Amino acid sequence: MKTFLSKYLTHNFLKTILFLGVIVIIAYLLPNQDTFKYQFEKGKPWSYDLLTSSFDFPIYKDERQIQQERKVVLDSFIPFFKMDTLVLHEQYSRFLKDFHEQNDGDIRHEDILFAKFNKIYKRGIMSAEMHQKMIEGHVEKINCIAPDKVTHVMKVADIYTPKDAYQEFMSLDPVELSHYNINLYIVDNLKYDSVISELSKSELLKNISLTSGVIQSGERIIDRGEIVNDELFLILNSMKIEYDKRKVSFQRSSLVLLGELIIVTGLIILFFLYLNLFRPRIYMSINNLIFVNLIILIMVALSSLIIQFTSISYFVIPFALLPIIIRVFFDSRTALFAHIIAVSIISLMVDNPFQFLLIQIAIGMTAVSSLKDMTQRSQLAQTALIILVTHFLVYLALELVSEGEFRRIYWQPLLYFSISSGFLLFAYLLIYIFEKTFGLVSSLTLLELTNVNSDLMMQFAEKAPGTFQHTLQVSNLATEAAKKIGANSLLVRTGALYHDIGKMKHPEFFIENQFGSSNPLNDMDFEVAAKTIIGHVYDGVEIAKKEHLPNQIIHFITTHHGLSKAKYFYNSFILENPSVTPDESLYTYPGPLPDTKETAILMMADAVEARARSLKEYTVETINDCVEDMINSQIADGQFKEAPISFRDVETVKAIFKEKISNMYHTRIAYPEVKDNKIERR
Repeated sequence: MKTFLSKYLTHNFLKTILFLGVIVIIAYLLPNQDTFKYQFEKGKPWSYDLLTSSFDFPIYKDERQIQQERKVVLDSFIPFFKMDTLVLHEQYSRFLKDFHEQNDGDIRHEDILFAKFNKIYKRGIMSAEMHQKMIEGHVEKINCIAPDKVTHVMKVADIYTPKDAYQEFMSLDPVELSHYNINLYIVDNLKYDSVISELSKSELLKNISLTSGVIQSGERIIDRGEIVNDELFLILNSMKIEYDKRKVSFQRSSLVLLGELIIVTGLIILFFLYLNLFRPRIYMSINNLIFVNLIILIMVALSSLIIQFTSISYFVIPFALLPIIIRVFFDSRTALFAHIIAVSIISLMVDNPFQFLLIQIAIGMTAVSSLKDMTQRSQLAQTALIILVTHFLVYLALELVSEGEFRRIYWQPLLYFSISSGFLLFAYLLIYIFEKTFGLVSSLTLLELTNVNSDLMMQFAEKAPGTFQHTLQVSNLATEAAKKIGANSLLVRTGALYHDIGKMKHPEFFIENQFGSSNPLNDMDFEVAAKTIIGHVYDGVEIAKKEHLPNQIIHFITTHHGLSKAKYFYNSFILENPSVTPDESLYTYPGPLPDTKETAILMMADAVEARARSLKEYTVETINDCVEDMINSQIADGQFKEAPISFRDVETVKAIFKEKISNMYHTRIAYPEVKDNKIERR
């Protein structure tokens, strides 16, 4: 009792953690509501409804325009130079000193010479390299900063280079100055001030306006079908930039977060309630719960990433993969319900939720309808094509309703739908991955297992031909019955084909393989004979595991006799030993009891087909009695007490068995033959 209680509590704890985890992850994946959700291109029509601004924002200039304005500013920029006035006195003093050391007399016209020094240095001397740089940069003026911090503008053409200054000196009195290297006293006194120049340049660039206007809150921006011209492109791009800025600083308000949590929690609660009420086998399995919720999370996460971090349309996402994959492993109703839950959550992220929901719900219905009965692998490719056509039709219909004109239809989404439908072909790979990861069995795998030309089936037919024929008949009976009561007919068919493979090990012990030879069981004790017959269940499990058959198929092997007895030997023992109480465990199959509609159907079909083979004549009465007695005795033994099958289902199954057995064992007419001119009937 404690162990059961512990498992129960652990199971419910894990389901609670899964439930809360799914809600938290989805809430985290939902993008910030203050997000720009639109994709647009210059020269293309606007494919969304009327867009108005919900806040004031500036119209940002494009990069090319800003660069042009920067170029204008830089071209008109006047650099700053510092003038060193002390250089004049320093160089003139050096000149006088050198002159007096070499000559005894005074300099003729010293005042004129000083005036020349003064004129040249006051106009300024700039290094030849810097002067050339100014000329090449088309700089015509400079800002000259005097020692008193007073700035005045100078023309570059008026400034001396060392060469120009030398020529100016020599024009004074070249004969008298020819004895001196006047170049020694010509030093540039205009120095480029990089600090002030760069600061001034930065200030000018900062003054360049990055915007060219303002859009007011509530102002109309663009409507569906309008062409995104240069002006509208700048406005839309500015709106996107502003959204991105607000996204960085904006945190979802508590009310927004609360609303999202309420919606997400409500949808996930509905999904868990559906599984609990209508699909208890999925709900009671943590493995299955994780799988179906993981598929939903993958779709939500993929949508969130595409919408938040790319400019790709979310229509390229193959949303139909969700119902396809779940349908392959479970049933149509669960697949469609999970799909509706997923797209309802994703609709909180998209820009046009009404259109998105209509399209995706139609796609989900199409997917599960086209895969109602999986009979071949090509159905997935056919489903992808049908989904593509549905995409086109629903989208075009919605466009016609909203636009009212054929020429205003936005055609680009049709390309996205084509890509999305192409991605559906990856379902083959995903189904294989999920099958191996979660230990599930898909319809595709069941289809492969029903191939009677497989190596295992060929060995079965060769080693135990009678049993093989029996399994084929049981498979046909069970399949038809499953279709009538809404069970998984493909699963029943597959389970029926493998339920007796254990008889391959010792086929000679089973009457259908003896073909008139003596029965070796007659030479055994009743207990040993019963053990031998019951052993085909253990042998079947051993062979199935060796051949790596899915657990779901092995389950048919273990349950097709349930907890019934090998009655022939059990009853024979009692008749021969009326005073001895037999050990019932030696005559009872190991079970377990059938716990699904499918396993219950197989038990009935197996027993009825075996009993029908023993009938001496096949009439409506004998077949009816055979079916009724066999199934009623199984019900009386409690073989179906754990199976979710109703009395109405049982009656339907009986009717199917009676009809099918009558067809299999109907009386054939005698064909007339001509012999010695006499007609005989055979």
